Amino acid sequence: MKERIRQWMLGRYGVDQFGQFLNITALIMVVLGSFFFRLLVTFGFALILYQTFRIFSRNIGKRSQENLAYISLQRKITGRFKSAVQQVKQSRTHRFYSCPSCKQKVRVPKGKGKIMITCPKCRAQFERKS
Repeated sequence: MKERIRQWMLGRYGVDQFGQFLNITALIMVVLGSFFFRLLVTFGFALILYQTFRIFSRNIGKRSQENLAYISLQRKITGRFKSAVQQVKQSRTHRFYSCPSCKQKVRVPKGKGKIMITCPKCRAQFERKS
């Protein structure tokens, strides 16, 4: 029986990161919908059906493109949070300034008085207190 299922799944897409996200989102929607808003349960089950379709799909190229789009969006969102967290962690020892010409963020050590800062991207110089 196990071998038959394995043979049947050959050439099918399977589960990926986007699919895992859909499953978790669907589970959260179903749980919240059972307590608050019944329409969330319907959306949750629709996500489960869509994920099931993606698992058994033979159009691997299309499913891979969907997964890559999800991963790039996820990296954009999490990247912004990670950089903000890093900036908060380093705020005791460094100051962060934006270059007036190209808006690149520049990190300089605190407690050095007035300093000339050179932007690493556009080489513009500007004066700030550290």
